Amino acid sequence: MANPEMSLPEFDGQDRRDPSGRNSYRRLIYSVPVTVSVSIGQKRLSVQEILELQPDSVIALNSKIDDPVDLFIDDKLIAKGELVETEDGQIAVKIVEIIEKPVEPE
Repeated sequence: MANPEMSLPEFDGQDRRDPSGRNSYRRLIYSVPVTVSVSIGQKRLSVQEILELQPDSVIALNSKIDDPVDLFIDDKLIAKGELVETEDGQIAVKIVEIIEKPVEPE
């Protein structure tokens, strides 16, 4: 039986501009939106602790303010970054490392 996984040719950076029909599927993929999630830390709480949360409650996470953050797509770790503030006061992530092989969460 044939392997169900499709083997795609290597991407060389120029292929996406190739107007040929063989690359039309690649050009379509570039416009598919994906959600990137950023994890800044975790805290394990009991159900009782969750039910006791009130406005102004503070939950201390397991990380420090300048620790690296993890970037995920579909629960797969794709990069590490650091939190920065933009000129207009928004929070952003500066990429510091790209994960070559996506890592599944533990």
